[in-house]
Amino acid sequence: MSQILYVILGVVAGISGGLFGIGGAVIIIPGLVYLFGLTQHQAQGTTLAIMVAPIGLLAALRYYQSGNVNLSIAIFVCMGFFVGGFIGAHFAQYLSGPVLKKLFGVFLLFISMQMIFGK
Repeated sequence: MSQILYVILGVVAGISGGLFGIGGAVIIIPGLVYLFGLTQHQAQGTTLAIMVAPIGLLAALRYYQSGNVNLSIAIFVCMGFFVGGFIGAHFAQYLSGPVLKKLFGVFLLFISMQMIFGK
């Protein structure tokens, strides 16, 4: 069941990546911390492993050497991210620039408030 939830997290991150140009730091890291109980270090290391080629290869390797990368999570989230990115990019084409900009701002505000005031 966890693998399905990891794929769903990847799909959500992929959609936001395709739609807003973001995903890893804004979606996957908080998702891994708040939904799956990873530490901030583990979430960051796992996220870097997801986006390893070629982004973050050396950083992900360093996190991996420190024991802060969960490869099994990274594989499943990556599968979802791959598909979700296509879906998000598709829907972004139907939004006007101003609407997309406003949605992006609201999205970032929500995430930042959760990071600042959440548990």
